[in-house]
Amino acid sequence: MIRPRILCLLGRVAAQVLLRTTTPLGKLRGRWLEFEGIPTMVTYHPAALLRFPAYKKDTWADMQMLKARYDQLT
Repeated sequence: MIRPRILCLLGRVAAQVLLRTTTPLGKLRGRWLEFEGIPTMVTYHPAALLRFPAYKKDTWADMQMLKARYDQLT
């Protein structure tokens, strides 16, 4: 019923469950993956950003990639 154009998975648990993998989050983030034919980006969970502020730079880069891909689709 719902067919998103793009997915952003926040955190290790979401990424590993939906993508059915045990690959660590650090290796999944920063690149495009696919979930049932939908372009998917993995990034840090917001709670991780509160605990580890250094992750914000990587997350910002992920969000810029996400926006650029979304802009291409619209």
